[in-house]
Amino acid sequence: MTALGEFALWIALPVAFWGMTMGFVGGYQRRGDLVLSAERSVYIVFGLLVVASLGVVNAFLKDQFQYLYVASYSNRDLDPYYKISGLWAGQTGSLLFWAVLLALFACFAVYQNRDRNRELMPNVIGVLQGILAFFLVVLLFADVNPFEQLGFTPQDGQGLNPQLQSYWMTIHPPVLYLGFTAFAIPFAFAMSALLTGKTDSRWIVLTRRWTLISWLFLSIGIILGMRWAYEELGW
Repeated sequence: MTALGEFALWIALPVAFWGMTMGFVGGYQRRGDLVLSAERSVYIVFGLLVVASLGVVNAFLKDQFQYLYVASYSNRDLDPYYKISGLWAGQTGSLLFWAVLLALFACFAVYQNRDRNRELMPNVIGVLQGILAFFLVVLLFADVNPFEQLGFTPQDGQGLNPQLQSYWMTIHPPVLYLGFTAFAIPFAFAMSALLTGKTDSRWIVLTRRWTLISWLFLSIGIILGMRWAYEELGW
């Protein structure tokens, strides 16, 4: 499963670039077939990133310490739910988790607008796939690949920072990431409005709920972070 996750991560990159290109070109040339291809690429990238994330979680649960990320944030004595939360325990896994949530919201946006706002959607898809492609390039080529292997297999990992072994820290980062990534949808619509010259207030109306959802998740995430700091740091 872990090897399959690494393979899926590599495949996601060209698919994201394809979707970005087809979105912009399809919108410029008003070609429905290219736009449809771009829309489908959004769903494919999301599926591939889910597989990649499951690969990382599988490596944590099976104590595969030959992977640098697992060896750095887990050990054999760590509780299973903390091993699952290892996906976002460090920078490497957090970038992958961020990309998964961004792809999820991209799927929601594409499905929600499958029969409306067609003049905006090609560029919206292009922008969202461009952001996803950026994250994938960073994951694969900037020394933060969650599937990077050590030259040897340690008997045990370094474990998770004791201050992070808290119930609140298992849910605080995901909620914050939901808020951060949801803001990509209003940004994509704003960029699409600029690219198409439709700079009236329509895109603001279309993304109002997305903005409110983003603020909701960010607010809840901050409250959860406060609770963690109160219990673990005494703030």
